[in-house]
Amino acid sequence: MSETFSRAFPNKPRPLLSYGLPFATSLLKHVDTTFHATKVYVVCSGSLARNTQHLEHLKQQLGYRLAGTRVGMRSHSLWSEILEVVADVKSYDADCIVTLGAGSLTDAAKLISYAVANSVSTPDELGSLCADIAPERRNIIKPSVIPVISIPTTLSGGEYSSFAGATNDADGRKYSFSGPLIAGPALVILDPELATTTPDSVWLSTGVRALDHCVETLCALQSNESADEAARLGLKKLVPGLLKCKENSSDVAARLECFLGSRDAMVAAASGVPMGASHGIGHQLGPAGVGHGETSCILNPAVCKYNYAKKANVARQDAVAKILWQDVQAVTVFEERGLKIESADLGDLMDAIIRALDMPRTLEEFGIREDKLEGIAEHSLQDRWVKTNPAHLDKEGVLEILRMVLQ
Repeated sequence: MSETFSRAFPNKPRPLLSYGLPFATSLLKHVDTTFHATKVYVVCSGSLARNTQHLEHLKQQLGYRLAGTRVGMRSHSLWSEILEVVADVKSYDADCIVTLGAGSLTDAAKLISYAVANSVSTPDELGSLCADIAPERRNIIKPSVIPVISIPTTLSGGEYSSFAGATNDADGRKYSFSGPLIAGPALVILDPELATTTPDSVWLSTGVRALDHCVETLCALQSNESADEAARLGLKKLVPGLLKCKENSSDVAARLECFLGSRDAMVAAASGVPMGASHGIGHQLGPAGVGHGETSCILNPAVCKYNYAKKANVARQDAVAKILWQDVQAVTVFEERGLKIESADLGDLMDAIIRALDMPRTLEEFGIREDKLEGIAEHSLQDRWVKTNPAHLDKEGVLEILRMVLQ
């Protein structure tokens, strides 16, 4: 078995990307030869630690290099838990952070490294690093120092970005941390065999999240040809890959196809093209109890339909629909659901794909009812990607989208 090792993005030195080796073998190699680390701190998914032996195997492989571990962090990266791990990492004087698991762990690790570099220990100090709280930002901010190695088990793609979102326990709002001083992971290790341990619902829903990156890039009014090309490549890998994974969850080749499609999606997203309301409103559905990938399952078709009805990006949506009609497996899904190429819009096609994957499509499936929508809409208006949605959105517009997916 040989390793494929390269830059993840053709025009950026980081992150590096490794696949083809078992994850523990690749990690040990790069801890020693790429990062020369001797105090590795591992943050592992709780379910992966409970249900498999992968964490124990990794700890044995690391041996004396293992400084400490954190098992389990809740979804959407709570500030309180991030600060707990910051204190732990400081106490071990760790020189490398490894995440083994889903996207929330990756976002947390980015912030942990950033917080350690800035001697953060309280919620107020963490908030002072936040781009969403501009008036209170500290005068001097230092760059992240401790490298992060991400071993993802989902397809949300946060391992390819320096952007991080985290939820303040005090107000339940998810805040954005970004800018040139916060670093994303230095290395991403893909292991499709490890990914077969991920529950289908999580794998497929985060795959839809990656699809959402592609679709909102291709539908954006401020996109560019290089971003569009990466998004098209991602779309062409993810749609058939996800449908194959749905048919056979042990299909390792399809898992790798999805992983690489997620990377392509993030090449597009990392180009600086602003996302739209599926991402923006989705950031606020997370604290309301909707899983990270499931926000896109619920919102993407509705946002497509809202923007199409407003004639905000008709030509760009039609171009995406044309790509989807060229995929043999997708066409089978469309025909089974009675969709016609001359009448179905992009929202219809995305709805069909998401339903074929048996993913949730309504807020009521998560216990969210009409009485919660006002608060979600108000929080959403503060999100940068609601502000860059192709069709202008005010509170009533956000509520219209939310009511489209209520039940």
